[in-house]
Amino acid sequence: MIFRNRREAGRALAHALRGMPGLEDAVVLALPRGGAPVAYEVARELRLPLDVFVVRKLGVPGQEELAMGAVASGGIIVLNAPIIRAFGIEQGIIDEAVAREEQEIARRETAYRAGRPPLPLQGRTAILVDDGLATGSTMTAAVRALHPIARQVIAAVPVAAARSCDAMRREAGEFVCLASPDPFSAVGEFYRDFDPTSDDEVRALLLKAQQDNGAPRAA
Repeated sequence: MIFRNRREAGRALAHALRGMPGLEDAVVLALPRGGAPVAYEVARELRLPLDVFVVRKLGVPGQEELAMGAVASGGIIVLNAPIIRAFGIEQGIIDEAVAREEQEIARRETAYRAGRPPLPLQGRTAILVDDGLATGSTMTAAVRALHPIARQVIAAVPVAAARSCDAMRREAGEFVCLASPDPFSAVGEFYRDFDPTSDDEVRALLLKAQQDNGAPRAA
């Protein structure tokens, strides 16, 4: 399955989510940056409010695209123990990476919402959306951070590695994935247009979603 772009993938994902129970009071949460265009289409098609849930990958020093873990809003940390062992990564390096990414999480949350408060999540269904899963570490961190808050957590992506699908089915209350090809090397292989999503685009999509839905819904 090849998507033209993230927006097309979001519309297809919305179709798969439509009709699931518990969506009446749901909030769609984008994992920025790449998840924002996908999540915007999900929120628009399902007529649900949109917000961001910031998760930062902890990259292996010198090989930043390879995740040794992730950190999410609320200070939730998920570590990839096999990667850490394989590369002999010391705890001090991990701690430095966590501190750096927590600062970036705070910066992004402020920048993306442009002063607006986050949508209330207590007791609601949270639909976590990204443009795809490779290792799944960022989505795992987000799911674990939301479990104590949301009534139900649904993880939803257009495409994912098969091994990540198995792990996510164990983590999330529900997991929706349109395609899990094997072999799988990179999310971008399944998009014709996979240009980076900018901070400005994330901010604009959040504002447009708020305008589409009117005022943010109360809990």
